[in-house]
Amino acid sequence: MSDRKINRSQNYILPAPVGGLNQRDALDDMSATDAITMDNYYPSETNVCLRGGYKIYALEGSNLKTETLIPFCSPENSRIFAAAGGKIIDITSGGDTVVVEGLEDNQWSYIQFRNRLLLANGADNPLTYMQDENDAWIWKPTELTGNGLNAKMLCGVYVSKQRVFYIEKNSFKYWYSSGVGEVQGDLNCVDLSSMFVRGGSLVAIACWTLDGGQGIDDLTVFITSEGEVLVYSGEDPGNADKWELKGKYFMSRPVGKNCTMQYQGDVIIICEEGYVPLSSVLRLADNGVAHTAYSDKIRGLVLNRIKNGKKMSGWQGIVYPRGGYALFNVPVNNQFEQHVVNMSSGAWCRFTNIYSFCWCLFEGRLYFGSDGGIYLFDEGHSDNGMPICGNIHQAYSNLGSMNLKKIQMLNPRVKSSSSFALNIYTNMDFDDAEHSYSENIGETGGTKWNTHKWSCMALPIGTKWSTFKGSARGFWIGNSATGFKASLVFKTKTKGNLIEWYNTGFRFEQGGGLV
Repeated sequence: MSDRKINRSQNYILPAPVGGLNQRDALDDMSATDAITMDNYYPSETNVCLRGGYKIYALEGSNLKTETLIPFCSPENSRIFAAAGGKIIDITSGGDTVVVEGLEDNQWSYIQFRNRLLLANGADNPLTYMQDENDAWIWKPTELTGNGLNAKMLCGVYVSKQRVFYIEKNSFKYWYSSGVGEVQGDLNCVDLSSMFVRGGSLVAIACWTLDGGQGIDDLTVFITSEGEVLVYSGEDPGNADKWELKGKYFMSRPVGKNCTMQYQGDVIIICEEGYVPLSSVLRLADNGVAHTAYSDKIRGLVLNRIKNGKKMSGWQGIVYPRGGYALFNVPVNNQFEQHVVNMSSGAWCRFTNIYSFCWCLFEGRLYFGSDGGIYLFDEGHSDNGMPICGNIHQAYSNLGSMNLKKIQMLNPRVKSSSSFALNIYTNMDFDDAEHSYSENIGETGGTKWNTHKWSCMALPIGTKWSTFKGSARGFWIGNSATGFKASLVFKTKTKGNLIEWYNTGFRFEQGGGLV
């Protein structure tokens, strides 16, 4: 018999966590390509990449709290306005021209319809931005009349079936334009209080595109603060022959003033159950099958945030086509975070360190309002000159073997625009150790294999990482961990750098399965 030592060393390639954040499943049941934590890294279809940064765009140092950003798109006059400090301010091209002042509330509902803006907030007279008879662009109070109408009580403005609809604050009343395409003048009132049994008030109206089997139909949806939903077909609420109730549905209570988001004909509702497509609520009523929230995979995170922050302002959903994702702004104590979903794969992540009261799209770019200015997002690779901190805890994996393993080395395959500091290590068997971003990152750089005794470093959990610009490279890094399942921790703190992570090589020795 040969007395040669048996080589039990094994290599394993683990893809980066393109499955995204998972806050639903038990740690032992997650796919190895999911992540337990995924902050400021975005899961694309083929890799995981550091999110873009942001830079100041307007109102720098103003100390104004911007609560609404209002875009207006026109071939001859595209503008972006900010509502802050009781004013509406033109910030196009970084300007700060006050166009309206003396306002009571900065949280506006707005629509663009027939080449003008219509605004309402439930405290001030509704406003219009339009061209006058001399073709000059002006702001003016919206000229609205109606039997018993108090225009200052109109708190939301919407468009459905080519009609303008307003919600009256703290009531079940809605007002709608008398004629199709009308933007001012006489409004008619409908009181829906007899239709609801849970109490509350109307909080949103939405246009919902549905294929009912006989072609596409645009439906008008009324949503209350207690989660009751009325769906109507037709085009004239004042004509019983042209306005039909299609159904009444129940869901959990909506959250925030901006509780709806239009997406590909559907309506996503921010509610106490998560981010729920209206189409799934209808399916529940039709066949009794429990509906699945759009945010089901991050259910634990979303439910926690809603439980503790549903009364805070700032909740909002927005689709960002340039980035390929939808973003949900979430208030958390005195901060904000964003829950971000890849619209192609459905993979989630979380953005942090973005203090944002509101978001808007303007000419394809994404902007957010804070209390120290307006910022252009997804611009550069720093947060207005500060580092972006990325933190990923990948789901636990047995690395292809059920045996006990001693992981000796790691080889992350990463592409970046320049060198960066990487803190990488493994947590074993459901340990959740969290080491600092700067742990063991020094001036002398990392430890390459065979240049030091392995695991001799005082803190063998990080390295100074150098890559070749524009190409995916990797080298082996010393690691010391023993157990059956491993969770890879990948942490960066960098500015001015685009980082893309593809996979990680593991080298380990394995035992026979017994300790």
